[in-house]
Amino acid sequence: MPDMTAHLVPLRRPARPRAAVLVLHGGRASSESPARPWQLAALRMDPFVRAVAAASADRDVLVARVRYRLRGWNGERADPVRDVRRALGELSGPLPVVLLGHSMGGRAALRAGGHPWVRGVVGLAPWWPAGEPVTQLAGRYVVALHGDRDRVTSLAETADCVRRARGTAARAGLAVVGGGDHAMLNRPRLWHRTASAVVAHLLDPDGTPDPLPPASYGKDGFPLQ
Repeated sequence: MPDMTAHLVPLRRPARPRAAVLVLHGGRASSESPARPWQLAALRMDPFVRAVAAASADRDVLVARVRYRLRGWNGERADPVRDVRRALGELSGPLPVVLLGHSMGGRAALRAGGHPWVRGVVGLAPWWPAGEPVTQLAGRYVVALHGDRDRVTSLAETADCVRRARGTAARAGLAVVGGGDHAMLNRPRLWHRTASAVVAHLLDPDGTPDPLPPASYGKDGFPLQ
């Protein structure tokens, strides 16, 4: 029986992991309803889990989902952030970690990015509202992928957050998915391929090339066509 009290749900577990990727799905701005793995927001991340696992198959990388207690962010409580931090605490020993989060999960990843084991944060169509704190990202790598047809979260706010993060993060970049929507249903292969390649690069920057061009780390990001 799975441990329903655990916040870390391993989906690919090497015998001796040398790094970890934690996958954070989206949710709602406010909701006290329980989060369940069969909800659409969670299922939407399954292709990313498979892509990340395939891209890191020979690197002994633990790939795990973070189990939320509730579906909502819920104001100042920021419930999913607490869940992410608890999941990080359930890892066995210090490992370099990349947090991969969609929408609300991207916001939780950004907030939890100050954990000492976190090497990088990757936001997919992230919910990074104006004024979202970035000082916790000192020394980390931050990458956002955002569709130019997203009508749920703001590309402009994501770009602003990335610009502000450049003042503290080791590196911060933005790639704009041409025709991409919030659910990442348009051009799914581009989303999956790019996200998994970015994660692989952040885990092994010397051995894995950066899939994004230098312009992604410039003023306004880079369009992926």
